[in-house]
Amino acid sequence: MMSSTCWWMGPGLFFGGPFGMIIGFVFWILFFYGIFYLISSLIKKSSNSVQNNVTPMEILKNKYARGEIDEEDFTKRKSILTSKKQI
Repeated sequence: MMSSTCWWMGPGLFFGGPFGMIIGFVFWILFFYGIFYLISSLIKKSSNSVQNNVTPMEILKNKYARGEIDEEDFTKRKSILTSKKQI
């Protein structure tokens, strides 16, 4: 006679029988996948919101401050950006 503490009907399993361990294993895999998905989606959402708040004028000013473009280029691009805002 088998006792209730054998490996396939031990405490902590969801269902009795040999499939209880499999169901429990699948449950924990889905549980940890859900936590991972939630954390990764929150990280993506926060990084996208930071990138979307930068205006083209701020990008242009940053390029000029870093020395990627000269003053003539900055003035030309700035006039293009300000003229497009009025349209």
